[in-house]
Amino acid sequence: MSKTIIVSNRLPLQIKIEDQTIKTIPSVGGLATGMKSVHAEGNGIWIGWSGLTEEEIDEETSIKVKNAVQKEKCVAVSLTQEDVEDYYFGFSNRTLWPLFHYFTDYTEFELQYWEAYKRVNQKFADEVINHIEEGDSVWVHDYQLLLLPKLIRDKKPHVTIGFFLHIPFPSYEIFRTFPWREEILEGMLGSNLLGFHTYDYERHFLSSVKRILRLDVKFNEIIYHDRIVKVDSFPMGIDYDKFHNAASKNEKQQDKNRTELQKRLDDHFQSDSDAKLILSIDRLDYTKGIPNRIRAFEYFLNKYPEFREKVRLIMLAVPSRSNVPQYQKLKRDTDELVGRINGQFATVSWTPIWYFYRSMPFENLIDLYTSAHIGLITPVRDGMNLVAKEFVATRTEQDGVLILSEMAGASKEMNEALLINPNNFEQIADTIKQALEMPMDEQQKRMKLLQKRIQRYTVEKWAEEFLKSMEATKNNDDIIMATRLKKDQEDKLLEEYQKAASRLMLLDYDGTLVGFKDDPKDASPDAELYDLLDSLSSHHNTDLVIISGRDRETFENWYHNKPYTLITDHGVWIKHKDKDWTALERLKNDWMENIQPVLQTFVDRTPGTFIEKKRYSLAWHYRKADPELSQIRVLELTTVLTSLISNNDLSVLEGNKVIEIKSTNVNKGRAASRLLGEKEYDFMLAIGDDWTDEYMFEEMPDEAATIKVGIKKTAAKYYVKDSKEVRELLSKFN
Repeated sequence: MSKTIIVSNRLPLQIKIEDQTIKTIPSVGGLATGMKSVHAEGNGIWIGWSGLTEEEIDEETSIKVKNAVQKEKCVAVSLTQEDVEDYYFGFSNRTLWPLFHYFTDYTEFELQYWEAYKRVNQKFADEVINHIEEGDSVWVHDYQLLLLPKLIRDKKPHVTIGFFLHIPFPSYEIFRTFPWREEILEGMLGSNLLGFHTYDYERHFLSSVKRILRLDVKFNEIIYHDRIVKVDSFPMGIDYDKFHNAASKNEKQQDKNRTELQKRLDDHFQSDSDAKLILSIDRLDYTKGIPNRIRAFEYFLNKYPEFREKVRLIMLAVPSRSNVPQYQKLKRDTDELVGRINGQFATVSWTPIWYFYRSMPFENLIDLYTSAHIGLITPVRDGMNLVAKEFVATRTEQDGVLILSEMAGASKEMNEALLINPNNFEQIADTIKQALEMPMDEQQKRMKLLQKRIQRYTVEKWAEEFLKSMEATKNNDDIIMATRLKKDQEDKLLEEYQKAASRLMLLDYDGTLVGFKDDPKDASPDAELYDLLDSLSSHHNTDLVIISGRDRETFENWYHNKPYTLITDHGVWIKHKDKDWTALERLKNDWMENIQPVLQTFVDRTPGTFIEKKRYSLAWHYRKADPELSQIRVLELTTVLTSLISNNDLSVLEGNKVIEIKSTNVNKGRAASRLLGEKEYDFMLAIGDDWTDEYMFEEMPDEAATIKVGIKKTAAKYYVKDSKEVRELLSKFN
């Protein structure tokens, strides 16, 4: 039975060693909860680091740890102290974390960290590969393992791999500063499915793929090598029932069963019936905007002094990465700010900020959630932020107000919250006042809508949707309509070729026999190609035809003394071996003087584009242009051209990074049809790469072998990866 292998930096376990006894305690985080049905209750295993380095445990203890995690359906990856320092604290948290959260000043590009990151990702890959069986799927999680999908696919090319990024993906302008940007993107593209929290992160990723790797992107699908990679957004949820039920239980508790924290909170309200609590819960991380939040609260107290001694901010900051310098500085700054503001505003009976620097047990978190009137969540950048959703889930009376930073991924789903810019103190102060004075009916109206959405899209639903989409990627080949040309099919073609008494080979040029160049003038035939074509054309009873959109003059220059048939300008001219050029079509080109100025305006407005003027067609090339600007210009140009040529027997063809205008009566299919009518063939082969070749494929008889270069929807029977594979195939006919 096939299984799902979950891979993350840490296992969903806490491992404790007491008196040579190994204890495993399940984690209670969102990811562990979401994957419970796949892992603990399903047929899956979880691979990750145990939290213990090789130096911390001896060989005997290591075996005990291995056995203990195996009982929990987990597999531990072994890391050294150096691995943890350079891969985790180094590259993951001093390079990727700040860069992906837009803190470029904090980002460190150290080669030592990068080498460790590659080394540890390979360790994870080796462990995953050891456990993959036929039909298995792999789901990789988060920024610590960005290289892992490719490393797995290099060894297991047919396995289904999903990857989910739990933090933001930065804009192209930020990501382009990254020294190892190509390697990171290629690592992620080893996946079948890439998931992000929001469409914004998805869009940023696709932009970097287009601009850095220059790959074709159609909507949310990337054509990469011989695969289609799907990219989509899956906003992560929470275990709604867990928080909602705990809040209900908390409110029904008798006084004697209440926690000490809850009793203190109750005393606060009993002393002043108008007292209000504003709650903030975060890890102590510079992305969470904690100093900004404190300063904004100070601004609020100064701007609206009538709320002094009535409103208190409770801040819970959970310690995080305390050995990283930026986090140490953040701790000092936060302590100083809290101390200064409390010293400035405090009275005998009131302290404006209650500040806790520690983690709290779940029951105390529920105490805070249920006691607060306002949730103040103001990160300067956050992938999702589940605290905002937890606050909403605990509002059993559908009261309270959520103030949420628009920089948090959760803001895309939670429009009923009061959204703020975390850097705008004026706006935050005014919004706090609005929240404190909001009528109960409006509070309940907003909270009801928020709860309805969060209750529906839980963390379990998030995992289910991702896995469903990952499973669907197995059917991506169906949209291509061609099948991958494999060895047994190659062998059959070669056998038919050898038996045939009369053979026809129709070969496109650009993108088929040669790869694409930024400038078409640079794509002249090389010595290897000349030798290959000369050899094929020398075979007995074999008609070798190069059929191209290239102009006659170019082919005359390249092949004037070659013994094969040439068809140029998409089927206007033909030259049989040892004969002169003959016109297949009688065309006019006076229309060009009206169309060329239109193309020129697009060249002027789109850097990196140029016009190629042929005898009977005009081509606008945009291979060197910015990919995103090109997409816009292509839509504009095709719209303009379609309206201009509607009554002129002209057509617009969209090829590979080129738009060409030519006569409607000319195409490669008509030219191929004429050749087929001149002679009987018992072996026919046609190979091409773009839409102009589809006409040729459609005209070929059913018994012909038709091959598309690249993964695209096509009328061809087979497809190959690129021009290199075309040459390898043709060389086998010699």
